Amino acid sequence: MNNGDIIEKIRFPSPNPSIDLFLVTYYVDGLKVKGMLASPNDGEIYDGFLYLRGGIKNVGKVRPGRVIQFASEGFVVFAPFYRGNQGGDGNEDFAGEDKNDAIAAFALLKNLSNVNNVHVFGFSRGGVMALFVGINCPVQSIVTWGGVSDMFLTYEERKDLRRMMKRVIGGTPSKYPDRYDARTPLYQLEKINAPTLIIHGKLDTNVSVEHSLRLEAKLKQLGKEVGTWYFPEFTHYFPPATNRKVVTSLSSWMKKQVGKMVK
Repeated sequence: MNNGDIIEKIRFPSPNPSIDLFLVTYYVDGLKVKGMLASPNDGEIYDGFLYLRGGIKNVGKVRPGRVIQFASEGFVVFAPFYRGNQGGDGNEDFAGEDKNDAIAAFALLKNLSNVNNVHVFGFSRGGVMALFVGINCPVQSIVTWGGVSDMFLTYEERKDLRRMMKRVIGGTPSKYPDRYDARTPLYQLEKINAPTLIIHGKLDTNVSVEHSLRLEAKLKQLGKEVGTWYFPEFTHYFPPATNRKVVTSLSSWMKKQVGKMVK
C-alpha cells in the first residue's frame, strides 16, 4: 500500500444533510491511522481542505462540527486524528514522525475523485503540521491560525508542556537540539511555494504571537507570498461570532489562491 491509501471508510452521523461524514482509516508508514472526512453530497467537484488540529492525544481532538463547518464553505475536508489516537496505530510524537500522517492525508485528499486542488489549514500545534505539508506537498494555499512555528519557543514559553515535550521528544532542546530543529519548519520555509495566511490573536498565551511574527518575517525574507490577520483583542480562542466570520473569510481567501502556487 501507499501512504494515504484508504483502508476503511465508515459512515458517521452528520448534522448537515447536504454533507456526508465518514470515519476513515488510512495507511501511513505501515500504520493504520484514523481521521474524519466530510464531503458535500451533491456530486460536484470541490477543492480539498486538509484540517490539522492542535493539541496532543485527547487535548484538541477533531470535532465533527468543526469539520462540517469548513465543508459547508464548499470544501471536501479531511482531518487526521494523528497516529495513536482514537483507535489508530502507533504513538503521536508532536510533529516528529507524525508529520507523515499529515503529508499522507494530503495524498488521501488528492486521490479522491471529487477533489481538485488541496489547501492546508493548521490550528495551534497544527500550524507546524500545516507548514510541513506546505514544505513537502504542492498545496494551493496554507493557513495557520494561532499556529506554532518554532518548537524551541514552545518549550521556552510553555512550562506546563515541558514534561510532555521531554517525554515525547526524548529530552530538552539543549540536550537534543536536532530533534527540535526537525520539528521547527522555520528552517525549511524556502521549500514553500504556496501563498500563506497567518491568523493570530495578540493576547494568545497558549501560542504567543511571536510564533507568527517569526514566521511572517522569515517568509518575507525569502520573498514568499504571505498575508497576516492579527487580532489585538483576542486570545487563542476567538468569540463564536468572530470565529464564524473568520472561517468564512479564510475560506474565501483560500479559493482566491488557486493557481498562484509557484511551480
